[in-house]
Amino acid sequence: MNDNILLNVSNLKKYYYTNGATVHAVDDVSFFIRRRETLGLVGESGCGKSTLGRTILRLYSATDGKICYDETDITNLKKKELAPYKRKMQIVFQNPYSSLNPRYRIGMTVGEAMQFYGMVKNKKELEERVVELLVKVGMQPDDINKFPHEFSGGQRQRIGIARALSVNPEFLVCDEPVSALDVSIQSQILNLLADIREQMGLTMIFIAHSLNVVKHISNRIGVMYLGKLVEIADADSLFEHQYHPYTKALLSAIPEPRLHIAKNQIHLTGELPSPLNPPKGCRFCTRCPNASEKCMNNEPPMCKIVEGREVACFYPI
Repeated sequence: MNDNILLNVSNLKKYYYTNGATVHAVDDVSFFIRRRETLGLVGESGCGKSTLGRTILRLYSATDGKICYDETDITNLKKKELAPYKRKMQIVFQNPYSSLNPRYRIGMTVGEAMQFYGMVKNKKELEERVVELLVKVGMQPDDINKFPHEFSGGQRQRIGIARALSVNPEFLVCDEPVSALDVSIQSQILNLLADIREQMGLTMIFIAHSLNVVKHISNRIGVMYLGKLVEIADADSLFEHQYHPYTKALLSAIPEPRLHIAKNQIHLTGELPSPLNPPKGCRFCTRCPNASEKCMNNEPPMCKIVEGREVACFYPI
């Protein structure tokens, strides 16, 4: 494996079994992330991007496939063996209102993991470290003694970021960290995450619905549809040209603030499949304007189109 690659995911699957049916939440996804790189993941609600992020962190157990972290296969490690990797891999959750324990003061919320991993020697050192983290994310030192209900959504998300950073992670999954926030606050949190990434040399997966948000912080972008990764490319090249029809439709839906510029928005028609019963062939074939019989009966593999660009489509456009 390339020494510069921190995370390598191969043919990863996460299925849920319920009432005799199988939900294909993540289905045969493969990609890698280089050290200090941010990979953005976008797609419609229910496409599997959050499940993918949490499966990589081993919050969920994989159904099949392999997760290699720094050349070590962590897919099936037992709790004790996984512990050092759990410390290196952290998450910022989507909802800042439900992700913080309302009974814990902020000092306990941010400092708990440091105590668990034995990273501080005494209460004084713990308090100093927590205050340092709070200041790093734009909070005040005296916030250490307050409760979550005393803060706004943006402030709570800053506290959630401080908690994730408390154990000095190498890898951070940001699971839609700005989607529950006001637009005016979103850019502040995005800038904070970008600054922290540079300061700490973090590797990140950034999950979001909005391609504009993902472009702001990502080096590369992966597009997911119904549990599958359908296109992956450098952020700039993805916005310049989209090879997969679903990616093209997603970008066409981004609002154009300049009213005098006409925008040709693509309106997808056809049946939206269920992850309980995905199409036999290409997952997008029921909504794709270019679908053929081949698409209906065969699943397109992820193929390299140009350098740094992979697409799962028989007829890339």
